[in-house]
Amino acid sequence: MVYRSHVLICNGTGCTASKAPDIMTRLEKELAAKGIEKEVKIVKTGCFGLCEKGPILVIYPEGATYCHVKADDIEEIVSEHLVKGRIVKRLLLGDKDAEDVARSLDNVGFFNRQLRIALRNCGVINPENIEEYIAKDGYAALAKALTEMTPGGVIDEIKKSGLRGRGGGGFPTGLKWQFAAQEVNGVKYVCCNADEGDPGAFMDRSILEGDPHSLIEAMAIAGYAIGSNQGFIYVRAEYPIAVQRLNIAIKQAKEYGLLGNNIFGTDFSFDLEIRLGAGAFVCGEETALMTSIEGKRGEPRTRPPFPAVKGLWEKPTILNNVETYANIPVILLKGADWFKTIGTEKSKGTKVFAIGGKINNTGLVEIPMGTTLREVIYDIGGGIPKGKKFKAAQTGGPSGGCIPSSHIDVPIDYDNLLELGSMMGSGGLIVMDEDNCMVDIAKFFLEFTVDESCGKCPPCRIGTKRMYEILDRITNGKGEEGDIEKLEILADSIKHGALCGLGQTAPNPVLSTLKYFREEYEAHVKEKRCPAGVCKAMLNYRIIPDKCKGCGLCARKCPVGAISGEIKKPYVIDKTKCIKCGVCMDTCKFVAIEKK
Repeated sequence: MVYRSHVLICNGTGCTASKAPDIMTRLEKELAAKGIEKEVKIVKTGCFGLCEKGPILVIYPEGATYCHVKADDIEEIVSEHLVKGRIVKRLLLGDKDAEDVARSLDNVGFFNRQLRIALRNCGVINPENIEEYIAKDGYAALAKALTEMTPGGVIDEIKKSGLRGRGGGGFPTGLKWQFAAQEVNGVKYVCCNADEGDPGAFMDRSILEGDPHSLIEAMAIAGYAIGSNQGFIYVRAEYPIAVQRLNIAIKQAKEYGLLGNNIFGTDFSFDLEIRLGAGAFVCGEETALMTSIEGKRGEPRTRPPFPAVKGLWEKPTILNNVETYANIPVILLKGADWFKTIGTEKSKGTKVFAIGGKINNTGLVEIPMGTTLREVIYDIGGGIPKGKKFKAAQTGGPSGGCIPSSHIDVPIDYDNLLELGSMMGSGGLIVMDEDNCMVDIAKFFLEFTVDESCGKCPPCRIGTKRMYEILDRITNGKGEEGDIEKLEILADSIKHGALCGLGQTAPNPVLSTLKYFREEYEAHVKEKRCPAGVCKAMLNYRIIPDKCKGCGLCARKCPVGAISGEIKKPYVIDKTKCIKCGVCMDTCKFVAIEKK
């Protein structure tokens, strides 16, 4: 059927939470009411990436992109745009007064600096329709591998591309596959890490929700390359939409003969199963993940032997994350030489980041390796809200570190981030401004690690707890001389003594903030002062007499009655009653309240 218009509606987790399904239902009713339901095709897509502006609705062929759409807006969009051909300017993304108001996503600043490889189909196709994936060259790479290439040829192409694991460590993907392929064992396994436990990270989830077939195709290619007939996708149970769409995609792939026996008429057979994780952060570590798949408590195992030699059920196993796999079909179709032209000398291709924190355009971006942090924050992310100054960015989650503003122009790649004391991680990027306390940030990530430690090895189980206790004491105004040095000693012991990578990298947020923001630690310990005004124990609110107009609004809003005074005269705060909630400062219209 030929349609005159296509309406794409984001149905990722974020937009679903913002009532995208209700918008679709309303759209179906309005199209039927206008008698044009057979002329307009509604496409339920995955995440577009610009989560800050969701729900997002795009109408083609005009390419008009509408943001913050509500169900009540649909009647106007249908009657004005789809019936009369008039763009609804008030809902447009971007410059509403621009001459070219009907703009495609590629013309929007957030998107035109990106290069979408792993995210190529997210926001473009219906993830629950295998035919739409096939129309975008889906499963062509699998066909090429099975009918035109040898297993060794596939591995050579991946090695040649320079693709490195996107899950954190950055190990060369092709080399990992080669190690497993070399093992002479009748049973081998292909695993996918879709656990994604870093705070603020949702890269893998978005690919699963928006393009699940790309993962299925890539895992089948990996199975062919190493000689495996069985794969497992380990995904968080907290990702219900991703799990649902994965199940649909696997069922469709089997119905089309793209999973199962004799794929594409060859003697290669491959099947996939989903395993649900119970939310344990440690199960993002490869050996703990495999132990969990086996039905045991998710705890890391000593290495060597590495999983490529002895992994799942002690059989040769490869494990990559969703984003790594999402690159595989494109590399086979376009070639390793094409992929190598993107990125830096040692970090090829692109990287997906989930940008959050103090940033205007929170969401998902995919950029070539080597893009600077400045470009990500200001050109793509839209800068810091309220004109605040950029202070630092945390990459790599609890295993990463903070990059200060002095390094904002360093190209982002594996080696540069490690040199700065951080790491790529799975791709979470938390932006912080001048109002963030770096000691408090380090404490936040360490508290997460303490809570998520599996407890198997003492350096992680005990060491991180002792580090957290010191940080908690410092942020509560009880820091002592020598505490900073104790943190460094403990961090070194944990890095060299913990059993797995998660434990070994747990001190990174503390070490990186000590490296670049040591003066903040010293202010907390020596002066009992939080320079950012975040740590409540060291915080005091004061009404500035010369600025106070005596309106009494702060006193009326104070939840504990700590503010008193007379109308048209300066008010005062009783420090013995003040709970330091900041309501008075947020309420004052005359900027008459300061915190120190």
